Amino acid sequence: MRATAIFFLIAAAVPATVLAAPRAALGVFDGWGAFRESAQGSAPPRCYAIGAPSATIGTPQVKPYASVGYWPKSRIRGQFYVRLSKARAPGRELRLTIGSRRFILTGNGIHGWASDARMDAAIIAAMRSAPSMSVETSTETGRSVADTYRLRGAATAIDAAALGCASIR
Repeated sequence: MRATAIFFLIAAAVPATVLAAPRAALGVFDGWGAFRESAQGSAPPRCYAIGAPSATIGTPQVKPYASVGYWPKSRIRGQFYVRLSKARAPGRELRLTIGSRRFILTGNGIHGWASDARMDAAIIAAMRSAPSMSVETSTETGRSVADTYRLRGAATAIDAAALGCASIR
């Protein structure tokens, strides 16, 4: 698939609030893209790597994506976030599997993230060495939620996002 097509697929997965900010593409690397957003109003500048799942179970309720974000002015570096294709039921476990590593994420509804910076770092390290990752949980009706991501290009996109915000203090 051409880089231009991948860029538009990734851009389609980004929520409208993100699209409102001035954004520059830092690069598209296989199925992952890296972007930098300028400061907008009270929102500080940020950079992020983002990818859309290669497979989901059933029909998604929203456009799912996974991202690793950098907010230098807030001293946040390498924060993992996932938006699920369907809302998970309250109290249900949200599992992220990357290679042989498993992580239990926190979050609510369609949102999931690492419980702390240490877990963020472990997730990113695992993403660098595995071919794919999957996020799994279940809905209130007991249906499975499983979004699978190819990780080819993720490490490069994460590095591009980190470099894109490296000069911001």
